[in-house]
Amino acid sequence: MQSAMFLAVQHDCGPMDKSAGSGPKSEEKREKMKRTLLKDWKTRLSYFLQNSSSPGKPKTGKKSKQQTFIKPSPEEAELWSEAFDELLASKYGLAAFRAFLKSEFCEENIEFWLACEDFKKTKSPQKLSSKARKIYTDFIEKEAPKEINIDFQTKTLIAQNIQEATSGCFTTAQKRVYSLMENNSYPRFLESEFYQDLCKKPQIPTEPHAT
Repeated sequence: MQSAMFLAVQHDCGPMDKSAGSGPKSEEKREKMKRTLLKDWKTRLSYFLQNSSSPGKPKTGKKSKQQTFIKPSPEEAELWSEAFDELLASKYGLAAFRAFLKSEFCEENIEFWLACEDFKKTKSPQKLSSKARKIYTDFIEKEAPKEINIDFQTKTLIAQNIQEATSGCFTTAQKRVYSLMENNSYPRFLESEFYQDLCKKPQIPTEPHAT
């Protein structure tokens, strides 16, 4: 099912198969697959937001074992469209964006960016070195499980830098991934049906006039 969904939407997160037909029937089939993908994404996004725990200490209590995200008001959601940083600064917005990237099969971009943010906060040289190696094996090296799309020169530079890891090991790669998300995935997220729904203000019912 996922492989079929992958062919349904063209995006900038990776190479696409261009062997599909271009006739009316194939076009109709692609549109149907897009609708299936959208429905699946909305379902997964709702589940992701309801079951994900945000950073920090979880809430304790008998009624809730997990910390849940508070749905933003339409005004708060609208702020996300003003700047990419506004979206990333919101816990709900970040969770929604991660789920969106997952639907586009390029969640490795936000995961790498978050790993770099955590890496830059590390103070211990020993932990810095071990985290650098993990980020490299997870996202950078050839055929890494979550390999990001960066050029060969940047990969080579990172391989050299992690030999004596510093907080700036991944700065260049992180900036490029940030730019990729900001210029490609972020605009598509703002156009998504889920985001548009968040920005809708509830209609106040009007009472019928007495005759």
